[in-house]
Amino acid sequence: MESEMRSIGEMARDSGLGVSALRFYDRTGVLVPAWVDPVSGYRWYSPAQLEEARLLARLRRAGMPLADIRLVLAGWSSADKDLVMELLRAHLRRLELELSDARTEFSTLQELLAHRENTLTSHGTTTVRLTASAPELAAALDAVRFATSTDPELPMLGGVLFDIEGAALHVVATDRYRMAVAQAGATGGGGPAVQVIVPAPLVDAMRALLNGGGPVRLAVEGDRVTLEAEDGQASGRRLDHDFPDYRRLVRLPAGNRALVDATVFRKAVASGPVRTGEVRRQDGASCELSVLKVAHDGTVVVCDDGDDDPGQVAVNRAFLLDALAAGDRDQLVLEFGDPTAPIAIRRPDDEETFSILMPVRLEH
Repeated sequence: MESEMRSIGEMARDSGLGVSALRFYDRTGVLVPAWVDPVSGYRWYSPAQLEEARLLARLRRAGMPLADIRLVLAGWSSADKDLVMELLRAHLRRLELELSDARTEFSTLQELLAHRENTLTSHGTTTVRLTASAPELAAALDAVRFATSTDPELPMLGGVLFDIEGAALHVVATDRYRMAVAQAGATGGGGPAVQVIVPAPLVDAMRALLNGGGPVRLAVEGDRVTLEAEDGQASGRRLDHDFPDYRRLVRLPAGNRALVDATVFRKAVASGPVRTGEVRRQDGASCELSVLKVAHDGTVVVCDDGDDDPGQVAVNRAFLLDALAAGDRDQLVLEFGDPTAPIAIRRPDDEETFSILMPVRLEH
C-alpha cells in the first residue's frame, strides 16, 4: 500500500503545503490522509489527494476562509461544478469589496497626510556639526548597514538615518522586515535636533574612511552631509524624504530573553532545518524560514519540521544570519515576545545597539 502512496513529506514537497500544515488539515478534517499507520501514526496520501492538496494550497494563498475551502474540496471530489464556481465567485466578490474599501481608506489617509504640517527642521536651513570617534562610528554603521532596503518603491528606506540630538548620534536602517539601531559617541552638536537619511552609496563611502583611529567630523549643511576623516572626505546629498518614527517601532512587548553563544547559534541556524514548503516573499525575494523557540531550559532551539509547539516563531533565515553577524559579540541576547511579535537581537553590554526581525506567519 505504501508504495502506491505519498508520505507526508513527499506530499508536502509536491503540493506546496508544509508538513505542519498537512497535520493541521488532517486534525480539522479538511484533508484527511488516505491511510494512517496504526503503529507509527505516520500519514500516507493517495495519488488523487495530490490534486486536492495543490487546490487547497491555491485557495489558501487566495485567502479563502477554511469553511469555504471545505465545501470547495467536497464539490471538487464530487464534480459539483456549480457549487465550486459559486464559492469561487463569492470569494472573488468579497476580495473586490475589500479592495474597494481599502482604496477608500487609502484615499482618506493620503488626504490626511497631505494636510499634516512638517514639524521637522527645514532641510534647506539645517546646520549641525559634530565630532565622532572613527572606530565607534564604523562599528555603528556595520551594525545597521545590512538592514537597508533595496526596494525602489520605498526610496526613503534606501539609506541609513542619522538621528542627531545634541551630542547623541543614532544610526538606523530598516527594510520593513528588519530594523537595526546603533549609537556612536559624539561631541559638539548643540544645534537643533535633526534627522537626515544618508543614501547607501554615501554610507559606504563614509565607512571606507573610518579605518583609522582618530576623530572624524560630521556636518549637515542644508541638504548636504559631509564626513571628514584622516584619509579624505565623503560628501553628498541627503535623501529628500522623511524616515518613519523608529522609536515607536522598537517598543517591543516583554518576553523571554535567552543568552546564546553567537558562533554556535549561527552554525545551528545555517546548518539547521528550514520549514519545507513554507516559502514566503519578503522584499520581493523568496526566503527560507528558520523556526525558533525557547526550550524549558532557556536555550533557543531551531525546530524541525515536525515541531508544532504553539510558542515557536518563524523568521527569514538569511535575515537572522545577517543580524547575528552584525551583533558582533561572542554572546548575544535573543528576546522573544508573542509568536506574532518581532524578535530582538541585542548585545549584553550595549542596549543601544540591537536588531529586530519581523516574524513570518506560518500558514495552515
